Amino acid sequence: MQEIRIHGRGGQGVVTASELIAISAFKNKHYSQAFPSFGVERTGAPIEAYSRIADDFIRTREQVYNPEVLIILDASLLNTTNLVSGCNPDTMIIVNTTLSAKEIKEALTKKWKFKTKEKNIHTLDATAIALKILGKNLANTVILGLLAKNSKLISLESTKEAIKEKFQEKGKEIINKNIKAISEAYEK
Repeated sequence: MQEIRIHGRGGQGVVTASELIAISAFKNKHYSQAFPSFGVERTGAPIEAYSRIADDFIRTREQVYNPEVLIILDASLLNTTNLVSGCNPDTMIIVNTTLSAKEIKEALTKKWKFKTKEKNIHTLDATAIALKILGKNLANTVILGLLAKNSKLISLESTKEAIKEKFQEKGKEIINKNIKAISEAYEK
């Protein structure tokens, strides 16, 4: 079983990102689940959500404490919260940031004494892509293009299908923009 933990702030689409990962994995013939962890938080408050992907039925329903993949939608959280808690040096870390993987590695080592390999960190200015294509600061779908490219957990095609399913009531324009955004992230 592969576990994914997503960190961001309320209103950034953290829960939607975890749901899209689960739908995408399901479309790739895997068992999957997605669920949030938040209470009375409001817009801007730190939140997290989780996804699990497995080849067999998933029985556990607890939070993800030791993720194989850590997705950070808001890099400002790196300085205030120990997001790498429970991660190991092989955890894939995906960050929405303008910083390089080397800079993120140095920041994690300095602030949280976390040791990882630079090759396990993938950065992308997903916010810039979101603003350019979607016209909004919603990097949650964009960052999934980077996950699809750097992992075998979901594919670009299954993520496109997940977006079509999840956003069908929002209309073709929203669907097409999100597909274009994840495709651009995948290509970068």
